[in-house]
Amino acid sequence: MCDAEAAGQNPRTVQRVGDGITESMKGVSKCLARTETNGESNLMEEIADWENVYKAFLKVRANKGCPGVDRMTIEEAGLIIREQWEFYRTLLRKGLYHPLPVLGVSIPKPDGGTRQLGIPTVIDRVIQQAIVQKIERRFDVEFSERSYGFRKGRSAHQALQQAREYVAEGRRWVVDIDIAKFFDRVNHDILMAKVARKVHDKRVLKLVRLYLQAVLMTGGLISPRTEGCPQGGPLSPLLSNIMLDTLDKELERRGHCFCRYADDCNIYVKSKKAAERVFVSVTSFLETKLKLKINQTKSMVARPWKAKFLGYTMTANQKPKLKPSPVSVKRFKNSLQKIFFMARGWSFLDTVRELKPKINGYAAYFCLSETKATWEELDQWLRNKMRYLIWQRWKKPKTRYKNLIRWGIDPETARKAAGNGRGAWWNSHQSHVHRAFPNAWLKKHGLLSLLEITECLRAKKALFS
Repeated sequence: MCDAEAAGQNPRTVQRVGDGITESMKGVSKCLARTETNGESNLMEEIADWENVYKAFLKVRANKGCPGVDRMTIEEAGLIIREQWEFYRTLLRKGLYHPLPVLGVSIPKPDGGTRQLGIPTVIDRVIQQAIVQKIERRFDVEFSERSYGFRKGRSAHQALQQAREYVAEGRRWVVDIDIAKFFDRVNHDILMAKVARKVHDKRVLKLVRLYLQAVLMTGGLISPRTEGCPQGGPLSPLLSNIMLDTLDKELERRGHCFCRYADDCNIYVKSKKAAERVFVSVTSFLETKLKLKINQTKSMVARPWKAKFLGYTMTANQKPKLKPSPVSVKRFKNSLQKIFFMARGWSFLDTVRELKPKINGYAAYFCLSETKATWEELDQWLRNKMRYLIWQRWKKPKTRYKNLIRWGIDPETARKAAGNGRGAWWNSHQSHVHRAFPNAWLKKHGLLSLLEITECLRAKKALFS
């Protein structure tokens, strides 16, 4: 076993990194006599400082994530960074560092189609995070109060609550702006001009542009990039906010009430005519000033209760209530269907154990919903799915008859139910299965209630608000 394998590393990865370091050191040795570039700014020195880099590494490690094109894991990258950071620091200070290509990964979008992600290598993610930690505060202080995405102390829930307030105040028309493939079509020159207003170290500006232009590797093929800011690295959320802050400032200048979360922006007005006028003017502004296009099929002028924002919609009441959109409910059910399909050979407790993270996650995000009917319907669906699995496991009529009696059903009812010839889903809704496995029994054995979880979460929010 070689030394790299003994250390728990990938020998090929270590060899590739070693070769890269050797080649890069040749370039560094030629530049050692140069004086420090851009003496008017020491931002790169702050970025490359070990304390800042170590903090960035901890952040990247906490986010987990998959390896990039070099296949280097977080643990391997951590070892390289600890042992070789002085070398990387020299490259960064001399403006000689060049990012590796980003790994192109396509993931399905909730509403159909695919989203292109660009996964940088772990070392590049650490450097990007180190940049963010030093420049984010320069921009964030001037961002709009109505920008909620990817910012400390701000969340999707705050954006939703603000949207509800606008509608309650009488702004009962919404302009739903959907930017077509925003992260794929960001104009690099416009974005870099905005970054340069706050960042004056030319080495940092050069590095940010290199990250924007890093080639995309998909299936072994390399594609150059002249536009776009692919999702997947720590820099892209900040850069997206820098780009769209121009839109925020324009909407504020016009006196509009709006909420923006990343590239999802809703503008609330009092009449349909005003909404149509705003839609046209904002579309023109985005296309002329920022060179971005509106997705005409997804953007709309509508009533708030007929549109969705961050997975939510709202009721048509004078004081509207938030609730999960029908699309979100359908998506949630589909995600659980995969578990129910695999669970046909599992025990009841194993199935509940797999369901818990999904149920808790969904309830935590949609806890702002105060419409009991939505949660009651989902809870009923969940319970019947569990009853469906139980009935399905009792394959033969004889087995069903014996088990129904065992669970307290009288023999005559058990005989009729066991031989009714109906499917498992139909039987899961019938009284004989509900009496055998009542709600209290399902709860006792670990099946969570979305209604109870969300009520508990809302109570906690009210307590600490």
